[in-house]
Amino acid sequence: MRLRRRKARFSGRREAAIGLGVYAVYLLASRRKRSEAGRLEAARNAERVVALERRLALHVEPRLQALLLPRRRLVAVLNVAYVTLNVGLTVGWLMRLFRRRHPDFHRLRRAAVLTTLGAQPVFVLFPCAPPRTLDGFVDTIVEVSGLDLDRGLIAQLYDPLAAMPSIHVAYAVVTAAGIAGASESPLVRAVAPAYPPLVALIVFATANHYVLDALAGAALGGLALRVSRALG
Repeated sequence: MRLRRRKARFSGRREAAIGLGVYAVYLLASRRKRSEAGRLEAARNAERVVALERRLALHVEPRLQALLLPRRRLVAVLNVAYVTLNVGLTVGWLMRLFRRRHPDFHRLRRAAVLTTLGAQPVFVLFPCAPPRTLDGFVDTIVEVSGLDLDRGLIAQLYDPLAAMPSIHVAYAVVTAAGIAGASESPLVRAVAPAYPPLVALIVFATANHYVLDALAGAALGGLALRVSRALG
């Protein structure tokens, strides 16, 4: 009986259904922003974020970009990391824990789900365009890698007006906690806490998030971990 419960608990179909369901909620929440009015509201909110950062002396993203833009090969690597690495590592690490039937899997998967769902009310009520759409920033993914995230099929597969909070940083916090707690390698566990700051650097350098986004994303990821632990 105990063995059957364990197998049912680690159900691939169940996990696929959870993943697809969360993704569907994420896409559904983005629908109202795809109108012209939604894009204008997101642009106004982006300007509000920049204005607040300037008042708080946090508006460092343009200077960071200016330092990195001459290093186009490095920027190209950061572009790839932004588009693929962050979500890929989060999903990949969860898949690894699932295959190993690791006891931390369900807690970390729950934290990733809570992170995604917890961000949706903010995405709906405070749509926010990313820095790459504003004057003073460079869309490195277009300029260096030739990929436009805001047009065509790609723009339909994600929410391009959901800069606040940064889901990338939130996922990085959850993933770093999972790696630090479950990796067999002492070295990997030791460097895991550096992963969220690295992701923050990537999203700043590619003009996809603001400093305030990253701080909000880190708080969201930390809260999701705490709630997930409390739920067992």
